[in-house]
Parts: sequence; C-alpha cells; structure tokens
Amino acid sequence: MAANMNMDEQAKMEMVAGLEIEMMTDMYNRMTNVCQKKCIPTKYREAELNKGEAICIDRCVAKYLEVHDQIGKRLTALSMQDDAMNKS
Repeated sequence: MAANMNMDEQAKMEMVAGLEIEMMTDMYNRMTNVCQKKCIPTKYREAELNKGEAICIDRCVAKYLEVHDQIGKRLTALSMQDDAMNKS
C-alpha cells in the first residue's frame, strides 16, 4: 500500500512538473509576441535593434516576469490556505 502511495505521489509530482513547463512555455510565447508587437515595428529599418527598441523590450520582459512572479506567489499562498482549510 505504501508503494502505491509513493507511485501516486510521484505521478502527481510529474504531472505538476509537466504543467509548470507548459505554463512557462505559454508565458514565454505570449511575452515574446506581446513585447515584439509593442516594441519592434513591422517594417525593419535595420538588422539590429536600436537603443529604443532594446530598452522597450527589456522593460516589457521585466514587467512580464514581475507580474508572473507576483501571480505565482499569490497562487502559492492561496494553495497553502486551501490545504490548511482542508486539513482542519
């Protein structure tokens, strides 16, 4: 029976890891698309990013990552509260 629980717990951990990878991939793709549309004109004038484009992309990515971090922390806190309520 204990081996079954370990297998169930391992399967849950693998599922969570897979979901996390999927979520990070989705966030990266959305961030890339949004920041590119916002910061880089559709008609390229030069092969390299100019200073304004590079700064815009840097800020856009920083904002996305900051929001992602805040959401992750909030979801973790909510999950811990939910677990505490379920154990009571």
